[in-house]
Amino acid sequence: YYASYSSPREFVRCLGVVIFLFMIVTAFIGYVPPWCQMSFWGATVITSLASAIPIVGDTIVTWLWGGFSVDNATLNRFFSLHYLLPFLLVGASLLHLAALHQYGSNNPLGVHSEMEKIASYPSFFVKDLVGWVAFAIFYSIFVFFAPSVLGHPDNYLPANPMPTPPHIVPEWYFLPIYAILRSIPDKSGGVAAIAPVFLSLLALPFFKSMYVRSSSFRPIHQGIFWLLLADCLLLGWIGCQPVMAP
Repeated sequence: YYASYSSPREFVRCLGVVIFLFMIVTAFIGYVPPWCQMSFWGATVITSLASAIPIVGDTIVTWLWGGFSVDNATLNRFFSLHYLLPFLLVGASLLHLAALHQYGSNNPLGVHSEMEKIASYPSFFVKDLVGWVAFAIFYSIFVFFAPSVLGHPDNYLPANPMPTPPHIVPEWYFLPIYAILRSIPDKSGGVAAIAPVFLSLLALPFFKSMYVRSSSFRPIHQGIFWLLLADCLLLGWIGCQPVMAP
């Protein structure tokens, strides 16, 4: 919204996208170790996407599975990766902070000014603290009063490779990506449709931006932002719907 990704913060943005990808992989791998029905079939579906890679795809899938199907070897590998990836995530976060401190943060106006800078403490510290407390209260409501509201009923069943669930859906935060993947019947086409989503996040900082970056002064850019947000919400709703023949 504020175009903080533009020059000279391209590297900050790219590291942020890398952190985002690490978080996606870590969240998915952490979804598998409970070894419930939806976890098992989620691992089967997502890991099989690697077979869409030409030449080496099947070899990669076999390596991920540790055999010719999702089994105990797969569970051990995912558990080890789920332990390892947070360390890589911490390293990428430290690089992200170092890159951010090189040029400093952006501001809501999107115009660089040496005259109107304020100290990080106590101004930003108090603002961030208020945000953290608000998030903690909102998060605690789900943890203590509605821990299962976003879960899938089939994930309370032990993993069983024999019956295939009629409606396989990932966790809610994966639904927009899952909707894109499912929109194309061909496996290779679905993977190819997902790739531009993440490539566009990396390429966005390198497009030339106006001197005034904030969408508050750019109504067309502001409209595109809200359209993109609505599109993500719509994709999330589509991703949780059962598949129906046209």
